[in-house]
Amino acid sequence: MDAAAHASKTHPMWRSPLSIPGGQRQSPIDIAVQKSVYDPRLPRLSVNYNPQTCRKIYNNGYSFLVEYDDTTDTSTLSGGPLSDQYRLCQFHFHWGENNAWGSEHSVDRYLYPAELHLVHWNSDKFSLFKDAVTEENGLAVIGVFLKVGQRHQGLQRLVDALPAIRHKDSVVNFSGFDPGCLLPENTGDYWTYAGSLTTPPLSEVVSWIIMKDPIEVSHDQLAVFRSLLFTSADEDMQKSMVNNFRSQQPLRGRSVRSSFSPFLQELSHARGVH
Repeated sequence: MDAAAHASKTHPMWRSPLSIPGGQRQSPIDIAVQKSVYDPRLPRLSVNYNPQTCRKIYNNGYSFLVEYDDTTDTSTLSGGPLSDQYRLCQFHFHWGENNAWGSEHSVDRYLYPAELHLVHWNSDKFSLFKDAVTEENGLAVIGVFLKVGQRHQGLQRLVDALPAIRHKDSVVNFSGFDPGCLLPENTGDYWTYAGSLTTPPLSEVVSWIIMKDPIEVSHDQLAVFRSLLFTSADEDMQKSMVNNFRSQQPLRGRSVRSSFSPFLQELSHARGVH
């Protein structure tokens, strides 16, 4: 299923064309596996998350954000395609109204039901997120696909907290959550490319790192995501928070590098049965 085919079902923020001057490296994209360029020089990622930096969960009206204290280099990302150290500031998800679509990126046009984005900013070059979000190499985002299968134990604590932020602008304290539990067991295999934020201001400052292997979550866990609302409690017409993804963007000559050889790995291992 092609994400672009569902543009009419997306959140209003994404419904009309959104462009950036130049617009040469917008996200998300489809990852064509055989066209990706194997780069054996890509090192492993260094992911160091401290659960004590977790602060709150917030329904911002188009997803829910789990926010982290980013005033120090306590929860960080480096290595892989990155030359600098980046601080984790938040993570969020994008998902569909059913299990046939929902992810922003796709692999050989295959869409997953949901996609996790762990958002980091360059703390070697900048002192604040708001400065990094407008500058080259300012942000690094890890993308993780979600597929339906077994219940995810680590995710469940987060799922249990979601009813408290069902409406837009709801916020609750949330502490001690290790985002590392949402990464696949194998973080050595990934794709990387130069792209943009997928929400306004769509800044073309993101080094994307997309994990090859998805994580497994249950249908019931995704159903709780879908029980959230785009709308605030005082609005007459309540709207379910589903299809909160941006339509895919043209590659425009960009190279997608992989840390693994697509000719040596079986893609079906990453996708599982679908």
